[in-house]
Amino acid sequence: MKALILAGGRGKRLNEITRSQNKCMVEVNGRNAITYSLEYALRDDIDDIVIVVGYRAEEIINRFGTDFRGKKISYVIQWEQKGLVHAMECAREALGGDDFLLLLGDEVFLEPRHDDLLGVFRQLGTYAACGMIPVEDTSLISKTYAALFDADGVVHRLIEKPAHPMNEMMGTGSCVLSNGIFDYIDVTPLHHLRKEKELPDLIQCAIDDGKTVRMVELGQDYVNINMREDLHMASKIFD
Repeated sequence: MKALILAGGRGKRLNEITRSQNKCMVEVNGRNAITYSLEYALRDDIDDIVIVVGYRAEEIINRFGTDFRGKKISYVIQWEQKGLVHAMECAREALGGDDFLLLLGDEVFLEPRHDDLLGVFRQLGTYAACGMIPVEDTSLISKTYAALFDADGVVHRLIEKPAHPMNEMMGTGSCVLSNGIFDYIDVTPLHHLRKEKELPDLIQCAIDDGKTVRMVELGQDYVNINMREDLHMASKIFD
């Protein structure tokens, strides 16, 4: 198994902060945001780390090189920023047919449990495992995705940026995926507004084809850094 970290986007909503640096290189609690994702990849199950870079790619490559605490790092260039699923597709060859832990270079967790995520994938014969976080303010779920799941955690429906979330669980970009997920990219629809393919829609195609997908509660708190207020929230979760 490999870890795949997506770090190619500019993050235009951070305005002047990302004019001179990659979004994943912003500092959170004194460290570059992507450092947290690299640490989540330090698991016995993970052999190598693949990082998809694009905007100001040299910052990440020069900072981290080809090794992170004993884990080999390789890089894939996403020449055009066409969204998360496109970034995954760019890394298909580099993954070499392996299953993978998907991580976003701009996500930060409090007390993350990526071992649990990997364990569910390994031990329960799951095609995909989606990391989710419980939130009191369900309006936050409209920034990521929601899931309908049964008492065993088996997911029946994923909804990208729902206007009216149906429960308190918020989806994150941390997922463990069978390499076969790439077979569903061609049939994944484009989002009607962004004209990009979205991760929840990709995984939903696998669910609709009869594959077993489970949700895993991944931690106590979480921030996906897209705007200035997200950067402030990410720093606060460590207080």
